[in-house]
Order: sequence, then structure tokens, then C-alpha cells
Amino acid sequence: MENILVCDDDREIVEAIEIYLVQEGYRVFRAYDGAQAIQVLETEEIHLLIIDVMMPKLDGIHAILRIRESHSIPIIILSAKSEDADKILGLNIGADDYVTKPFNPLELTARVRSHLRRYTKLGSIGGAEGAEQVYQTGGLAINDATKEVTVDGEAVRLTPIEYNILLLLVKNPGKVFSISQIYESIWNEEAIGADNTVAVHIRHIREKIEINPREPRYLKVVWGVGYKVDRR
Repeated sequence: MENILVCDDDREIVEAIEIYLVQEGYRVFRAYDGAQAIQVLETEEIHLLIIDVMMPKLDGIHAILRIRESHSIPIIILSAKSEDADKILGLNIGADDYVTKPFNPLELTARVRSHLRRYTKLGSIGGAEGAEQVYQTGGLAINDATKEVTVDGEAVRLTPIEYNILLLLVKNPGKVFSISQIYESIWNEEAIGADNTVAVHIRHIREKIEINPREPRYLKVVWGVGYKVDRR
């Protein structure tokens, strides 16, 4: 049973989300501000976080920044703000998804399932078994059995979304993937307004695997087409 932490200062929203998640078989933990969410994460094994932005004591933005210092679990932002700038900010600070209020509970639970599938596949829940399956280009290596990423022998810590994007590109060296192809492959849904979402995650990956993200050795852009990882 996966554990989900729901954090919102509106207790009715927390209770409503909990009802749907419990029906799906998840165990739900509650928090009503960012500080409480961090306390729960320190004491419980949480596999996914749903968090509001505007909250007292510690808001969602600052909470996520602190959480990302030590946790790579999927994070879904729940917010009344629907502007693209707000979504980009949420993704920039480390969130994996952004759902605007009012929301469809069935859509939210579907997104939860999707992110948990990726998280489980990444090997963050339980251990990975079986023979090693390593994909390598130059100094960049991905062991898809242990879900470890290294650059020149140094471990790199990626979120589940970042890992799956990089794995897609490294497994297909030289092939150019459009933004729509990346989004539909990773998010498993139609790529409507996906440009900013994919671009933000690509930038995060570059910051983690490139010595100079502005002159990337590995993850390269093909202007007007998409992204690729070259054979090396």
C-alpha cells in the first residue's frame, strides 16, 4: 500500500481527496501547512505528496524547496492559480505536476496512479532485482536495473520524471524526440500545452548532468524539432 501525504489548509479539500484516494486503496496522511508536511515526511514513509501553494506558516513553494533537498518522491501541486507562470514556477522548484482548483477528483486520482507507477518503476519503492542493464554514452551512464545515473563516475540524483525523460533519450541515441513525443511517452496523455512542462524538466536534467548546461555534452536541442542524446 502506497502512502500519500495531502497538504492543504482547507480541511474539507483534504477530507474530500482522502475519500477518493482511500477508495483507490491508498493510505492517506494529512497536513494543513508546509511545516506539518515536512514533519510527516520526517517520520513516515511517504510515496507521493499533494500540496497546496497558499498556506499559513510555510507555503507550498518554500515547503517544496526544502523537501527537494532530501526527497525525490513525486509532488503534485494543487493550486487555485492557473496561469502558465504559476505552473512554470511550480515545476521550476521541483514539482512533477500541477493541478488547478477546482479539480476533478477522478483526474487527480488518475494522475496519482500515473506518478506512482513511474516512481515504482524507478525503483524508489522497494529494491530492484535482476541483471544489470546499462545504457551509456560517453561519461553518462544509466543502470536501469538499479535506477542509478552517473556522470564521469559521480552519482546524479534525478526525480522520477527526469529519470524517465533521460532514459528515453539515452536508450535511443541520435534520435530526435519532439516535445510532444517526449510528453506523450512520459506522461501517457495528449500533449496539450506541453512545451513549458517539458522544457523545464529538460533544463533541470541539464543542470544535473552537464558541466556547462549552456554548452551541453549530452542532452542537446535540435532547434525547431526537439531534443536528443548523441552517440558517443
